[in-house]
Amino acid sequence: MYLLAIKSFYRYIPGGEIVVLDDGSLTGADRQLLAAHLPDATVTPLADIATAPCPRGGCWERLLYILDRSDNNYVIQLDSDVLASDPIPEVTDAIARNTSFTLNSGGGMGIETLEQAAARVAGYSEEHLQPAAEQKLPLLPPEAGGRLYVRGSAGFAGFARGRHARGQAEAFSVAMQALLGSRWAEWGSEQIASNYLIANSPGGAVLTWPTYACFEPNLDPALSRLLHFVGSWRFDRGVYASRARRLISELERETVS
Repeated sequence: MYLLAIKSFYRYIPGGEIVVLDDGSLTGADRQLLAAHLPDATVTPLADIATAPCPRGGCWERLLYILDRSDNNYVIQLDSDVLASDPIPEVTDAIARNTSFTLNSGGGMGIETLEQAAARVAGYSEEHLQPAAEQKLPLLPPEAGGRLYVRGSAGFAGFARGRHARGQAEAFSVAMQALLGSRWAEWGSEQIASNYLIANSPGGAVLTWPTYACFEPNLDPALSRLLHFVGSWRFDRGVYASRARRLISELERETVS
């Protein structure tokens, strides 16, 4: 799936280095396969990435590594369950303008104030970390950073060169931990931080939905250029498999030509 994701995406952007983050599960055979298809890619172990004072695990290594790299590079985070099926001009434009972006988590989810974000989930159960954290966003102290937020998806996000710093994520994380205690270490806190950082980045934007979307049953895939096939939705209606087969055929023709 990762090879499909990176090849579907990489053919539409103007080059750039590929970095694969290894959570420790890559075998020798996996590395050989990656090297055969992506000979210039760098493989970086998650275990080598320091996270304190932010949580460890839950993709925090990924976010902090991106922020460190974004000092001198435009960095795009791409999950292995993403497929691009057509050109992605909004993404290439963001790279050219050096502005950050995030994938939308649904229709109408734009950048909003912390107060608006909290009001949107005021009646939601706090069982899941995301609404529990979003309800507390207005309580963030000034030292945490900006006053904007977006309910995006960290599965596909762009971080502009020179506009993000690890210190921003650390300040936000420390403030949220003070509000949520040990719950801040739960799965999902990294995505909340990613959403917050991009919303408060100069020129930060949310990609147009449903042109860029998280795939789910009510979505018409014909309207989308790039889809994030989260979890079991990748088996719905055979859309992922159909697009994967189309991609493989297109890549084969491109290789021959």
